[in-house]
Amino acid sequence: MGAADAARRAGALALLLLGVATLAFAVGKFAIAPGELWASLVARLSGTASPLPPAAEAVIWSVRGPRVLAAALVGAALGAAGAAFQAMFLNPLVSPDILGVSAGCGLGASIAILFGLPLALISGAAFGGGLLAVALVLLAARRVGEHEPVLVLVLAGVAVGALLGAGISLVKLLADPSVQLPAITFWLLGGLNAVTPHDLRFAWPWLAAGVALLVLARWRINLLSLPDDEAAALGVRVARLRAAVVAGATLATAAAVALAGIVGWVGLVVPHVARLWVGPEFSRLLPVAMALGAAFLMLADTLARTLAPIELPLSVLTAGVGAPFFLWLLGRRRRAA
Repeated sequence: MGAADAARRAGALALLLLGVATLAFAVGKFAIAPGELWASLVARLSGTASPLPPAAEAVIWSVRGPRVLAAALVGAALGAAGAAFQAMFLNPLVSPDILGVSAGCGLGASIAILFGLPLALISGAAFGGGLLAVALVLLAARRVGEHEPVLVLVLAGVAVGALLGAGISLVKLLADPSVQLPAITFWLLGGLNAVTPHDLRFAWPWLAAGVALLVLARWRINLLSLPDDEAAALGVRVARLRAAVVAGATLATAAAVALAGIVGWVGLVVPHVARLWVGPEFSRLLPVAMALGAAFLMLADTLARTLAPIELPLSVLTAGVGAPFFLWLLGRRRRAA
């Protein structure tokens, strides 16, 4: 890919993000024209009085602002984690919850809701549950041994995920069906309707730390497609590199799920679209997957709050778009073969 081609792609991604973000701010029960949004932004940056009424300012900066930013961060994190796990496991069907992080987050949040904890502690419990789930997967894989480490990780993730899923079912059985059970169910389906600036301040450092690990390892992740002995001969410490990928993708996914609930299909489908556009080379794939993930989830969240009189769960919309697209990809691969 030449420099001019890379510049064109970067410009197209920037325009896509800007267009989707503008749409997300503008659409809703209280419509905000793009010109009004720009005027408010200029006033904020320059420190002058905004020409907009206080109600419009509140909608832009207190209601939609945190939500749009959260959607962009969560989408970018899931896109990055999905691309990293698919590269590490050499499997295009891998998603960010392959090691049970989503199930762990779901169990942590469900227990917090069961005990009536405030929203901030629910997010913290979800984050801790996701990290604990991956710790259990790594411990189980280490006890089995180092033979076929990638396969062992996948099998341990499936087993721990199933166990944590059973725990979620038990918590739902114990929950009050009139109050707690609907709250647990809606959280598990994903949504950004309750995101606050405090939630963003809690989540963004973990999101940034996870993505930063993947960015630092981006040049070497391509070598994980080689057999371990060949990668080691090229100077790669394979075990450490896999640990860095797992740590980065897990931190990003756990923080994303703690912020938005379980949002499916983003980390599975978005890396495929990015690969179709820029190819499998990870240093090019990672930023494109992050940008497309951010745009996709901002658009999905905009539809979630505008399509129906009630708030739609994010996973319903992401599955409605992701599953048909994934079937199309499978058909395309079969025709190409």
